Amino acid sequence: MTSEAPPFWWEKPDWRALALSPLAKIYGMVSGRRLRRANPPSVPVPVLCVGNFTVGGAGKTPTSIALAKAATAMGLKPGIVSRGYGGAFSGLHRVDPEKDSAHHVGDEPLLLARHAPVVVCADRVAGAKALIESACNFIIMDDGFQSARLHFDYALMVVDAGRGIGNGKVLPAGPLRAPLTDQLVRTDALLRIGTAGGADQVVRSAARAAKPIYESVLQPKSMAHIARERLLAFAGIGDPDKFFRTLNEAGAEVVQTRSFPDHHPYTDEDATDLMRDAAKDHLTLITTAKDHVRLLDGSPLARVLAAKALILEVELVFGHPQTAQNIIRETRERARAFLV
Repeated sequence: MTSEAPPFWWEKPDWRALALSPLAKIYGMVSGRRLRRANPPSVPVPVLCVGNFTVGGAGKTPTSIALAKAATAMGLKPGIVSRGYGGAFSGLHRVDPEKDSAHHVGDEPLLLARHAPVVVCADRVAGAKALIESACNFIIMDDGFQSARLHFDYALMVVDAGRGIGNGKVLPAGPLRAPLTDQLVRTDALLRIGTAGGADQVVRSAARAAKPIYESVLQPKSMAHIARERLLAFAGIGDPDKFFRTLNEAGAEVVQTRSFPDHHPYTDEDATDLMRDAAKDHLTLITTAKDHVRLLDGSPLARVLAAKALILEVELVFGHPQTAQNIIRETRERARAFLV
């Protein structure tokens, strides 16, 4: 979903959520029934689904990268299946991070392809089979939990510790993609990213359902390049505030911020405004890696902005050093049992 989520989704339920409750009830019935009745086709290798309960950014991309790196370190050849949100390809395409653009394949697949083979395809079964044909023996499915079009052996659901599940309502009254109870039934484990208390509700629900709960944080790879800089931070991701919080928590001096919708295609006007505001107050521009790949694929002035802006590279760090390996082993064990 590439549209901007309304702010009231992330606040206590109010009259807007109440007014949309009849539509949410219908949507919840349909999406919940689809999950309960799901019997998707399988492929002959383990499939690990990295999903989230809500629309918007929760941290699936850095989680998928961390798991791909861990699988590689274990001697596996992981491949990643992505829907390619924000991209223009309608068929099946193997992502080339050196040649492809965010416009064609989406910003997230470009970042993922730096760490493992990535196929973008609406047909996730076809995407997984293409990766298997190229010798991949472990599939990471980036999103796709609710669509239930490819059998997965393990579902790791990512939740942002700050946002949690918002007001806890189903679309369009809130950000949930399906009723939480229906989603938890198919969930194998929960990964909380961050230390804030916004995810307490879903963590308690997962604990009551006897689901393992893993902890993690997003950490900047380096802060040396922004030390002593006064920053204008901008981002067009699912949760721009998470990016701003990461900068603040790392000790950066964030003087101004600018938020854009998720997967936002930067225009000349956007670039002009950002560069003008930064110059006026003698600020250094900084953005996310996802935004940077879109800037490189944008308008002429967007590419100028890409050259001027610093990039904050982050990586997911699990609370326990063996978490990723344990999840991968469990996925493989379940796949062997399923295929017997």
